[in-house]
Amino acid sequence: MAEHVKRAFKYRFYPSEAQATELTRTFGCVRKVYNLALQARTAAWFSEHRRINYVQTSALLTEWKKTEEYAFLAEVSSVPLQQTLRHLQCAFTNFFERRSAYPRFKSRKKSRNSAEYTRSAFAYRDGRLTLARMREPLDIAWSRSLPEGQVPSTVTVSQDAAGRWFVSMLCDDATVKAFPATGTAVGVDAGITSLVTLSTGEKITNPKFEKKDRAKLARAQRELSRKQKDSKNRDKARRRVARIHARIADRRRDFLHKLSTRLVRENQTIVIEDLTVRNMLKNHTLARAISDASWTGLRSMLEYKTQWYGRELIAVDRWYPSSKTCSSCGRLVAKLPLRIREWTCAACGAIHDRDENAAKNILAAGLAVSACGAGVRPQRRSSGRATGAEAGKLRRSAV
Repeated sequence: MAEHVKRAFKYRFYPSEAQATELTRTFGCVRKVYNLALQARTAAWFSEHRRINYVQTSALLTEWKKTEEYAFLAEVSSVPLQQTLRHLQCAFTNFFERRSAYPRFKSRKKSRNSAEYTRSAFAYRDGRLTLARMREPLDIAWSRSLPEGQVPSTVTVSQDAAGRWFVSMLCDDATVKAFPATGTAVGVDAGITSLVTLSTGEKITNPKFEKKDRAKLARAQRELSRKQKDSKNRDKARRRVARIHARIADRRRDFLHKLSTRLVRENQTIVIEDLTVRNMLKNHTLARAISDASWTGLRSMLEYKTQWYGRELIAVDRWYPSSKTCSSCGRLVAKLPLRIREWTCAACGAIHDRDENAAKNILAAGLAVSACGAGVRPQRRSSGRATGAEAGKLRRSAV
C-alpha cells in the first residue's frame, strides 16, 4: 500500500446566482473545447494522416480564443479548458492501448457538467474555497473535514441531472492505513435475491432500491412524456425524474460502501467471480435486476479499499462452474438450471444451498490458485469497445 493515498472528498455546495452563472458558462466552454479538439484531431488524421497531441491542441485553443466566433472562451478561467484537453489526451491514450472506445463528442443534454481546477485556479484557506474569477468562496456543506493540514491538489466542480451542485477535492490522506491482519478469507457469490452470499453461509439481502421507487419513477416519466418539448414544464418534469434517479443511486451507493467496508475490515482475503456484467445485461429478463444490484460498483469499491487497507482481492475465472460443483466431494453436475436453489449431490449425499455452495467453491478456487502463485486476478476490460474500420485504422497507427 502506498504511504499516502490520494483520496477525493466530495461535498454539496450552494452557489450564489453569480457563481451558478459563471460555472454554467464554464461547463459550456469546457464542453465546446473538448468537442473542437476532438474534431480537430479526428479531421487531421483522416484528412492529412497526421496525429495531433495535447501540446498542439493547446496551441489551437489559443488561436480559437482570438477568433470572433470563439472569443467567449476567453471569458472563463483557462485552467478548466486546459484540463479538458488533458482529459481528451488521456481518452486517446486509453483508446490506443485498447482500454476504451474511441472518444465521443460531449452532448449538451446528456454529458456530465463538470470543470476541473488545479492549484493555480483556486484558493483554499481555513476551510474556505474560492475558485478563479469568483469573488466569494463557495458555500460548502462540510459533511466531514479534510485531512488535517492538507490543501487540495485539484478541485472538480459538477452539477448532476437533478440540479445539485458538488465539489470534489483531491488530497493526500495519511490517515488511511492498513487494517490489522485477521488471517480470515471469504468467498463472495453475487446474486439478485441475495445481493451476496458469503462462504460462511451468511446471505445479505438485496435492498432493490430501484424496485422500491419504480412506481414513483414510472409516474414521473409518464408526466415527462406528456410535456411539450423544450418547454419550461418539461424541464421541471425532467428534474423530478432526475431527483428520483438520484435518490435511488445515493441509497444504493451508501449501502454498497457500508457492505464493502465491512467485508474489507473483517477479512484478510476476499475472493469474487470475474463477472462480465455487460454481457449479462443482454438478458432482457434480468437486465433491470442486474443493473439495480450494481455488482460492478461493489467490485470497484472492493478493489480500491483492499489496496488502501492492506487486504487481498482475488477474482476467479468467470467460467469456473462454482454452482455446479459439489463443495464437499468435488463432483460436477451436468446441468443445474437457475430455478433450482437447493440440490443434493448424487455422489456424497451432501445437501447444498446453491448460492452458499458457489461461495464456498469460489473461496477454495481463489485460495488454491493464489497458493500456486499463478495469475488469479483477471484484468477487467472496459465496457467501451472500439469498433469499425476507422477505429481500427487509428489503433493500428499507434503500433
